[in-house]
Amino acid sequence: MNTISTNTAEALTGWYINNKRSLPWRDTGMPYDVWLSEIMLQQTRIEAVKPKFLLFKKDIPDIPSLAQCDRDHLMRLWEGLGYYSRAVNLQKCAQTLVNKYNGKLPEDYKTLCSLPGIGPYTAGAVSSIAYGKPVPAVDGNVLRVLTRYFAISKDVRDPSLRKEFEKDIRSVFEQRHDPDFVRCFNQGLMELGETVCVPNGAPHCMLCPWKDVCSCCRNKSYDRIPYRSPLKKRKIIERTLFIIRDGDTFLLHKRPDTGLLASLYEFPGIERKLSRSEAIAEIEKHGIHAVRIKALPSSKHIFTHLEWHMTAYEITSAQIESLMNHEYICADKKELSKMAVPSAFKKYLDWYELRD
Repeated sequence: MNTISTNTAEALTGWYINNKRSLPWRDTGMPYDVWLSEIMLQQTRIEAVKPKFLLFKKDIPDIPSLAQCDRDHLMRLWEGLGYYSRAVNLQKCAQTLVNKYNGKLPEDYKTLCSLPGIGPYTAGAVSSIAYGKPVPAVDGNVLRVLTRYFAISKDVRDPSLRKEFEKDIRSVFEQRHDPDFVRCFNQGLMELGETVCVPNGAPHCMLCPWKDVCSCCRNKSYDRIPYRSPLKKRKIIERTLFIIRDGDTFLLHKRPDTGLLASLYEFPGIERKLSRSEAIAEIEKHGIHAVRIKALPSSKHIFTHLEWHMTAYEITSAQIESLMNHEYICADKKELSKMAVPSAFKKYLDWYELRD
C-alpha cells in the first residue's frame, strides 16, 4: 500500500506556504474564483489563463451575472481558451446554482459532482480549496508527482491509478483534516507538479521538499515515470472555407448549439478540399454569385482528437445581406471584433485585421 507520512505531508505544506506563486484567483476567499480558474485551467497554461481570468471577472464578477450573461458575449470572453464546451457548461452550472442553491457553490463533494461540467477533480478542488473539506483533488500534475514519489510505472491514463492516489490522500486527511492543512496540501501537490516536478524536461529535484523521500529522485527514473500510453492518431479533416465579403462586411455562420465549437461563429465552409472551380459551383448552389474569387493561404488547426486542414477562398459578392437567416449573419469589422470566432480561424482573422 502506498503511504505518505504525516511528516512528509507537513513538509509539503510548509514548502507550499513559503513558495506558492501569486495568482489572481489564489487566496481570494471566493469559491467562484476557485471554480472559474479550475475550469479555465483545463488543458490551458496558467500564463494564458491569468489575463483571461481577470478580464472575465471584470465583466462577469459572480455566479448570478454568469447565469444571466448573453451567450455570444460569454463566448467572446472565452475566446483563446479553447474547448468552448467548458464555457457552455460553466453557464449551465451557474444557472443551476441560481435556481437550486441560491447562487452559491455547495461545499459537499458529491453535490458538486452532480453539477454540469464539474467532474471529480474540479469538485475536489472546489470543496478542498474553497471550503477546506478533506477530499482529494487529483489532476495531471498530482498524478505526475505521486507516480514519481512512489516510482509507479503504471499507465497514468489508467483510471485505477487515480483512485489509488485519491485513497492515499484521504489517508493523509484522516491524520490531519483541519481546513488550512487540507488547502495547503492539495494545492502543494499541484504547485509541486507545475513548478518543480515539471511535465517537460528533468524535474528540479534539488528544489523539492520531498527529494530525500522520493523514489524517482533516489533511483533517477524520472525519465521513465510517469508512463503515458500514446493517444490514438488524430483524424485529419479537409475543409474549404468561403470568406464571403461585400466590402468590409463578412458573412458568418453560427455553428450548432452542440458538438465541436458549439454556438460559435465561423466562416462558412464545407468538409472537402475544393478547387477554385468546385468552390464557385458550391457557393452558386446557395444562391451566391461571385463577383471575384481569390485563393487565400491554407491553414491548419489541431484539436485534441482531430486536425482541420483548411483551404480558403475570398469571395466578393454583392448584397450578401440577402443571405442572412437564423444560421447566417452579416458583420462588419467592428461588429466581428466583438463576436466569438474560435482561434481555428485566427489566420484569416489576422489576414483581414479583424482582431486587435
